Amino acid sequence: MEMVLKAHSVLAINSGSSSLKASLFRADGTRRDFRFEHIGQGFPCDHAEAFDALLKDLGEDVPDAIGHRFVHGGEVADLSRLLDADEIARLHSITHLAPLHMPGNLLGVELCSAHFDLPQVACFDTAFHQTMPELARRLPIPQTLGSGSLVMRRYGFHGLNYAYVASKLPALLGDAAYGRVVVAHLGAGASLCLLDKLKSVDTTMGYTPAGGICMGTRSGDLDPGVMLELAKRLNNDELSDLVYHHMGLLALSDGESSEMASLLTSQTKAARFAVDYFCRQVRAAIGSLSAKAGGIDALVFSGGIGEHAPQIRHWICEPLGFLGLALDASANQDNQTHINTADSKPVLRIAADEEAMIRDLVAALLDSLLLRPPSRKRADF
Repeated sequence: MEMVLKAHSVLAINSGSSSLKASLFRADGTRRDFRFEHIGQGFPCDHAEAFDALLKDLGEDVPDAIGHRFVHGGEVADLSRLLDADEIARLHSITHLAPLHMPGNLLGVELCSAHFDLPQVACFDTAFHQTMPELARRLPIPQTLGSGSLVMRRYGFHGLNYAYVASKLPALLGDAAYGRVVVAHLGAGASLCLLDKLKSVDTTMGYTPAGGICMGTRSGDLDPGVMLELAKRLNNDELSDLVYHHMGLLALSDGESSEMASLLTSQTKAARFAVDYFCRQVRAAIGSLSAKAGGIDALVFSGGIGEHAPQIRHWICEPLGFLGLALDASANQDNQTHINTADSKPVLRIAADEEAMIRDLVAALLDSLLLRPPSRKRADF
């Protein structure tokens, strides 16, 4: 007799460096979204306050399980794992690799444990990139230095959204979805990924989420000599703070802003310089990934900037006619899904939905483990 698995109610939590997004997917198919942006610039003042507000806003809704986005999963190839004591300890041991994100990810697990007695699941951004070949994974450093409990190699990030985008491509592109597709996840954190047959074969971020293209407060890739010189001038804590909080668009705009929306409305030369620099780097990354693949069959924009800034998409794509890419001005301005001209290769805009991917991964894990929700406790607020 075939077992009929019940639908699960899943709370998907996506804790970023400066935001907390969550979605409750009820068993009846309905969805509630919760958004706490710009943490630290007012309310909420920190991630603890944001999680407290989220748990209050849930009200009488109690999920069957909770899924958490984890930016770095280390060597784990599993897309998701049950968060038991051993797994939580393992994740604590690699927090230094993503200091903007991992502490908040782990804080969410701790606070949810205080309020609910139910399964919690880690969903890893890095796992999607486990399909990358060795040519894309390996760093040009001595193998003896690259070994250890966590191999020093390219891990790649934003994998949950890349997986979500990949799941949507067949319906939007047909057979072209299985070709060479570059996805640009552009936001406060930004990276690009090269897909082939809907799997990751290369990406711009590396060992940590600090590498790749320029971001809000992260520089992306730098000449190693620059880092050696900075290490002479700053101690470890100062250098880490600089790398994660004071570089990128913030530095390029001479301290004006790390937010693309603010830079786009600014009239200063520094702000426009930062925007132009960002677009140039994204174009270069698209060209690089296209060259590695021997061509490109489609381009996808996603992430906060990729979804909501048509001017940025225009400036990125305007010089890319040699790749067969051209934007339809009206479709682009209206933020439509298909934003290419009739004679262009496909250019898409797909809204990021890491929460939906987390829901799917949690439900699949619960089914595979044949878990059933245990008794649950609610805390009084």
